[in-house]
Amino acid sequence: SEPKEVNKITLLPGDGIGPEITEATMAVLNTLSECTDGLEFDFTEGLIGGAALDATDSPFPDETFKSCTESDSVLLACIGGPKWDGNPRDKRPETGLLAMRKQMGLFANLRPAKVLPQL
Repeated sequence: SEPKEVNKITLLPGDGIGPEITEATMAVLNTLSECTDGLEFDFTEGLIGGAALDATDSPFPDETFKSCTESDSVLLACIGGPKWDGNPRDKRPETGLLAMRKQMGLFANLRPAKVLPQL
């Protein structure tokens, strides 16, 4: 059999329901890998947003940036929440998203959509 193609993915669960979304996404990708010859995923988890602020005092830590740049793709779930609303601008979760976009040259979030025939 052919060697498997390993796709490095940095997971950024973030805040709120983000960890749940990330867990479900990993389950789907693992099932896809099991059902597809030659496809394998190598997951690394990073911190962003409020979770990163709580753990490191930075909304987009250098370790997360490094992991993102060393990956084939990045899956970002959710960031933010009322817990951090009173923080100064540089210590708010969304500042992590803005930093990630700037440092990585990103400009869009891609979200899958399904158009219903009734629309």
